[in-house]
Amino acid sequence: MGMLSLPGFLSCGKKKDFSLSNGKDAHVGGSDENSERGNWSSKGDYLLSMVGYAVGLGNVWRFPYLTYQNGGGAFLIPYTLMLALAGLPLFFMECSLGQFASLGPISVWRILPLFQGVGITMVIISTFVAIYYNVIIAYALYYLFASFQKVLPWSDCFSWADEFCSKTRLVSDCNATLDGEIVHANYSFITSNNLTCMNGTMNYKPVQFPSEQYWNKVALQRSSGLNETGHIVWYLALCLLLSWMIVGAALFKGIKSSGKVVYFTALFPYVILLILLVRGATLEGALDGIEYYIGRQSNITKLMEAEVWKDAATQIFYSLSVAWGGLVALSSYNKFHNNCYSDAILVCVTNCVTSVFAGFAIFSILGHMAFVSERPVSEVVDSGFDLAFVAYPEALSKLPVSPLWSFLFFFMLLLLGLDSQFATIETLTTTIQDIYPEVMKKLRMPITLGVCISLFLLGLTCVTQAGIYWVNLIDHFCAGWGILIAAVLEIIGIVYIYGGNRFIEDIEMMIGKKSRLFWLWWRMCWFFITPVLLMAILIWSLVTFSPPSYGSVPYPAWGTAVGWCMIIFCVIWIPILAILKIIKAEGNLVQRIVSCCRPTANWGPYLECHRGERYSHVVDLKKEKEHEIPTVSGFVY
Repeated sequence: MGMLSLPGFLSCGKKKDFSLSNGKDAHVGGSDENSERGNWSSKGDYLLSMVGYAVGLGNVWRFPYLTYQNGGGAFLIPYTLMLALAGLPLFFMECSLGQFASLGPISVWRILPLFQGVGITMVIISTFVAIYYNVIIAYALYYLFASFQKVLPWSDCFSWADEFCSKTRLVSDCNATLDGEIVHANYSFITSNNLTCMNGTMNYKPVQFPSEQYWNKVALQRSSGLNETGHIVWYLALCLLLSWMIVGAALFKGIKSSGKVVYFTALFPYVILLILLVRGATLEGALDGIEYYIGRQSNITKLMEAEVWKDAATQIFYSLSVAWGGLVALSSYNKFHNNCYSDAILVCVTNCVTSVFAGFAIFSILGHMAFVSERPVSEVVDSGFDLAFVAYPEALSKLPVSPLWSFLFFFMLLLLGLDSQFATIETLTTTIQDIYPEVMKKLRMPITLGVCISLFLLGLTCVTQAGIYWVNLIDHFCAGWGILIAAVLEIIGIVYIYGGNRFIEDIEMMIGKKSRLFWLWWRMCWFFITPVLLMAILIWSLVTFSPPSYGSVPYPAWGTAVGWCMIIFCVIWIPILAILKIIKAEGNLVQRIVSCCRPTANWGPYLECHRGERYSHVVDLKKEKEHEIPTVSGFVY
C-alpha cells in the first residue's frame, strides 16, 4: 500500500508526502491545515459558498408571495421567530458537526452509528434534488437565450398561440343602463349600442396571456399529463447539458475551484436585484405592488392563523438548506478553530435579508404590470414556476428595452441556481471522498465528471414533454417529508442520544469556552423548541397531505405511487442501516443497541493536534487503515 499517513492520525502543520497517488490532488493546497482532505483557500470562499447554497430560487419566487399572502409586513414576525427557533439552531448544529469531525454527511455519523442511515437519506435526497434543480437552471438558460431578440418571443400572441391567447382581458358580458333600466347583455351588444358597463359587473372571457402560452406551448411543449411522456425537447436537453457542463467545470478542482467561482455567482445576483429594484421603483404602479407585498397596513390578525406560522417555519427550514447534507459537507473543509458560530448567524441573516430585499424588486415590477394591464395586483401575483416563467417575464415584456431586463432577470436566476447546485454536487463528491479517499485523490476530475454525466442522463426524463410533471413530483415528495424526517432524527440523535451538553463541549473545543448564559438559548432550542417545531411541521404536512397536481392537471394514481416510492427509497435506509448495525454488534439485544448508540472509537477531531485530553484515546487506536470500507452493512469504521 506504500507509505501513507493514516486519516485520523495527521498532525497539524506537518507536511505529509502522500506518495500513493504519485500525483497531487487539486483539492488540497500546500498551506492547508488538513493535508489529507484539504481546506477552503480563504474564509471568503467558505462564506460565499454557504450564502450561495442557502440563497436560492425560493428566496425570489416563494418568499415574496408568502409574505403577500400571509398579512404583508406582519408575516416578518413569525418568519423572524422561526429563524431564531428552528432555522438558526439547526444551521449552527450542522456547521459545527461538519467542522468538528471534518467529515461528510455519511461518515460524520461515527458520532452515532445507529443513525448512519440519516446521512444516507440526506445524500439520496440531495441526489434527487440535483437532478431536477439543474432542469430548472436549464429553463433559465433557455429563457436567457430567448432574450437575445429585439422583441421578446412571449411579448405577443405569435404563430404558436391559439384562439385563447390575448394580451388583454376580454369582457364577455356585463350590466349596463338602457332606457333607464339595468340590463345584462354580452359585450358586443353593449359596444354596438354605445353603452358603458357598470363598475363591478363585468365578466371576462377565459384567456391566457402570451407568456403563459409561450411557457406551456413553446418552452416546455407541455403534454396533457404524466401519462403522456412525449419526446425529449431537444433545446431543453441542450440547455440541461450546458448547465451540467458549467457545474462540472466549476467543480473540477473541488472546493479550490468552486470557492473562486462563487465570488461571482453568489455576489452578482445582488447587483442584478438592486438594478431591478431601482428600475422597478421608477415605474408607474410600483408603489401599488410594494403595498401589496408589505401592506399599507399589515394584517396583524393573520398571526392568529396556524397556517401563517406553518408557512413561516417551512420557508425558513427549506430556504436555509438544513438537513440536506450540504452544510455538513461544506463546513467539513473549514479549519478546526474557525468561528462557525458567527458564520452561522451571518449566513442565516444574509439569507433572510435577501428574501425581503428580493420581494421589493419583484413586486415593484409586478405592480407596474398590473397598472399597464389595468388589473389588480392580486391577479398578476404568483409563486414558483408561474412567477419566474410566466408573471415576471410578462411584466418585463412591457418595459422599454425589455430584452435587457429579461436577460438580467434570467441571468440572476441562473446564478442563484448554480451556486446552490455547486454545493449539492460537492455534497455528493465529499461523500465519495470520505469513503474512497485514495481513489478520489487520483481521480477527482473523472469522478466529478462521471457524477455530472450520470445525473444529466437521469435528468433527461425531466426535459421530455411531461418533464415539468416529473420536476414537480420530485419536488413535492423528496424535498418535503424526507428532509423533515432527517432533520427530526438528526437533532434527536445528537441532543438526546449523543448528548447535547457533550456536543456543546465539542463546539467549545473549536470556538473557545463560553458562559452558561451564552448556551442557554441554544440549549432551549436544541433540547425542546426546535424538535417540537419540526415534529409539528412534519405532522401538519402529513395530516394536510393532498395528492400532487401541476396547476389544474391532476396526477394519475401511478404517479402518486411513484412519489411515495421515491420518498420510501430515501428514508428506508434509516431502519435498514440501524438493523444491520445492531446485527453486527456483540452481546444481547440491549447491549447491541447501546453499543450502536455510542460514538465509534475513531470519532473526534480529524487531526491529532486538535483532540486534546477529551479525545486523546483516539490516538491510541491500532494504526490500521481507517477509511470506511463498503460492506453489506454500509460502512465499517
